[in-house]
Amino acid sequence: MANQFEDTIRKAYHSFNERNIDNALSTMQKDVQWSKAWEGGYISGHNEIKEYWTRQWTEINPKVEPVGFNERENGSLEVKVKQNVKDLQGNLIFDGIVKHIYTFQDGLIKTMDIELLENN
Repeated sequence: MANQFEDTIRKAYHSFNERNIDNALSTMQKDVQWSKAWEGGYISGHNEIKEYWTRQWTEINPKVEPVGFNERENGSLEVKVKQNVKDLQGNLIFDGIVKHIYTFQDGLIKTMDIELLENN
């Protein structure tokens, strides 16, 4: 499964980094469940993700790059992500590795959750 969805994940991250919300949303189910790492809690659906990301980008400048993929026993996909977050003046807020956990439905992202690594 992991290889089947790596292209979808890479497209989503690339689109996020380019601030191309519509392209990123094209990788997700309409009722996708998404973790709000920056604010806490979860959101559901394309409109809520669009609002969340638009608001987020007015305060911070995050860049994310997938650096490893691992299929879990329960069928979800664990993606190790190099995350670099700066404020709008370019000051570093966070630079490290996090885990994003995805499930898929019909080839599109259904859920995304976040796990911090122990050393972050």
